[in-house]
Amino acid sequence: MKIHPDQFTAQSIFGYGDGWIQVGNEKITRSVVLSSRGERFDWQCNRYEELTAEHFEQLARLQTELVIFGSGSRLRFVNPALTRALIEKQIGIETMDTAAACRTYNVLANEGRVVACALLMR
Repeated sequence: MKIHPDQFTAQSIFGYGDGWIQVGNEKITRSVVLSSRGERFDWQCNRYEELTAEHFEQLARLQTELVIFGSGSRLRFVNPALTRALIEKQIGIETMDTAAACRTYNVLANEGRVVACALLMR
């Protein structure tokens, strides 16, 4: 029997602070979406107050089992009407401040879960 080490394609968040995260050698200061499948893109929402249903429809298209929403420096829950696309596809959503979202994403992604995080920096 051959034993092969697990190969993770998940991007890890190596550091975070007020208004930034670090992925690999890159310091990111804008809102971003990361997935354990390796997708990464800017999330065109600078502030919590700018969130729309379209932002969450974009996350639903990733077809993950869970979305971790980092609401910025403090915990702010999203109006459930905005997350309808996730609910309709039976994709879970957990809301927490961005620092907690970074930690939670790393744990779940490194367990091999199909997860995405959408992180607001402000």
